[in-house]
Amino acid sequence: MTRIIANREKITNISVMKNKIHERAIVGKNVKIGGNNTISPNVVIEDGVVIGSNNLIGPGVVLLNGTTIGDDNFIHTGVVIGDIPQDLAFKNVESFVNIGNNNRIREYVTIHRGTKENSTTKIGHNNFFMGYTHIAHNCQIGSGVTTVNTAVLGGYVSVGDSAFISASVVVHQFCRIGKLAMVSGLSAVNQDIPPYLICGGRPALVSAVNAVGLKRSGLKPEIRTEIKKAFKLLYFSNLNTSNAISAISKECSSNEIKYFLDFIKSSSRGITSAGSGDDYRF
Repeated sequence: MTRIIANREKITNISVMKNKIHERAIVGKNVKIGGNNTISPNVVIEDGVVIGSNNLIGPGVVLLNGTTIGDDNFIHTGVVIGDIPQDLAFKNVESFVNIGNNNRIREYVTIHRGTKENSTTKIGHNNFFMGYTHIAHNCQIGSGVTTVNTAVLGGYVSVGDSAFISASVVVHQFCRIGKLAMVSGLSAVNQDIPPYLICGGRPALVSAVNAVGLKRSGLKPEIRTEIKKAFKLLYFSNLNTSNAISAISKECSSNEIKYFLDFIKSSSRGITSAGSGDDYRF
């Protein structure tokens, strides 16, 4: 029979609200913990970790120095957060992981801290990272993002709000995935994927507007129509990128289109090309 200890005395800066900390959990000194957390057997929490309130931390989770976690997160068995980056240039400097609220982090996900001094891997709110997802150093993940099992995000990858990354996708370092974009399973992403689009393949190519995702997000029909028009002008008008941007700017005016264009104009790796064939859904 296992035993849960409430509000263990050896933890410093602990909230007056009770926490349930299993006797086989290892909690370092100078750990800051809010209230109403459940910490399961064989959890390891290093010195300097900060945990908010109402979190459930499953068996065998490892939280390493430099990690800050917000409230209402469910961190499942075997997750490792805050380990040093898999980067040969790493010089054993201080760096961080910052995770927001209400995230679901499933079994054996790994999230590494920044590689440069004082840099941060940052994750927002309401994300769902399925089993064995890897989030490398200095990734910047928005809110409402889903990654399916064994997705791998390289260093400095940026993912916009409500993007969906399917199973076994590999995203090259420094790539960006825009808001409400969707990447199909087994894809290899090596350029930026503009917002609102569906992309897939090896290498990944754009194939369509994420019409279902846009509708589910609550975007108005007139905005969805503008996004479809922008997609056609960018990929199927025989205009180069600069001229397509000009044409879209003249014909579309919503904030969503401004974000779409800003994303494209700020791309350093270039945006993903369109695929070949007739399977385009407008």
